[in-house]
Amino acid sequence: MEDCIFCKIVKGEIPCSKIYEDDKILAFLDINPVHKGHTLVIPKEHYEGIVDMPDDTLGELAKVAKKISKAVKKATDVDGFNIIQNNGVDAGQDVFHFHLHIIPRLKGDGLGRWPHQKFPEEEMKEIQEAIIKSIE
Repeated sequence: MEDCIFCKIVKGEIPCSKIYEDDKILAFLDINPVHKGHTLVIPKEHYEGIVDMPDDTLGELAKVAKKISKAVKKATDVDGFNIIQNNGVDAGQDVFHFHLHIIPRLKGDGLGRWPHQKFPEEEMKEIQEAIIKSIE
């Protein structure tokens, strides 16, 4: 996509703080990091979200994300990190080119945990069945 900022980074039209690159995958520091070391891992080809990406590319991306996560953890001297991937506006996706966030986490960093909920057993059963029927 010609107006995609990540595609422009892949083409070298916009600079980035590159961490890793191979034929299919690029990893670079986020320009608006949550914490120092916040890294993005992207496929070089443009895919809007996870459901658009071929399985082999997703597999390669996961391998690279594992390698980069180890390096980020070691370099930032943290005990934990999040790997986050948003799909769609309502999920918080701002750049519509698939990307994983590797975010180092610090004790007491204020980010907290997701708000968990309980649903009645019948509702859980209904959604379970709906998801199973939707698997392609």
